[in-house]
Amino acid sequence: MTPDLLPYLRSYPLALQEQALALLEQGQLGAVLLRKYPQPHAVRGDRGLYDYAQELKNRYLRNAGTVNKVLFDNKIHVVRHALGLHTAVSRVQGGRLAAKHEIRVAALFKQAPAEFLQMIVVHELAHLREKDHGKAFYQLCTHMEPNYHQYELDVRLYLTHLERTGERLWGADAGSD
Repeated sequence: MTPDLLPYLRSYPLALQEQALALLEQGQLGAVLLRKYPQPHAVRGDRGLYDYAQELKNRYLRNAGTVNKVLFDNKIHVVRHALGLHTAVSRVQGGRLAAKHEIRVAALFKQAPAEFLQMIVVHELAHLREKDHGKAFYQLCTHMEPNYHQYELDVRLYLTHLERTGERLWGADAGSD
């Protein structure tokens, strides 16, 4: 199997990649995901996304920096392997430096299962404490969402399905394209 055949799954074991490829070739990967996650989340706009992220931050990262903006972003291209972005912009205010944190989630995930949105928001919130994707970062992610790794795999399976078939599984345009 060539590494470019399943780019979103390249870091996973070969046996898992082969299983995903078999489901794809049988046209069953989308159906498997829909059975597991039948409904999209209820967050419909940027304000709702901000409130959602704030609730998670307040529950798990009370002492972390303030998140100033959270929004769905049409400019994030999932093909570049970004599901969301966390940015910190530092500005001089008076005699001190102030950081403004922003979280942007790829607009593709406006219509996705709640578990996918939670995984992405948890990932970006973890960057408030841990800048790099190291052991401490992933421990923080699994502290906030114990099923983090399963949801990440399932997001990658969905992206693989979407790239191969062009078929969205949730939302108003599900099943078309």
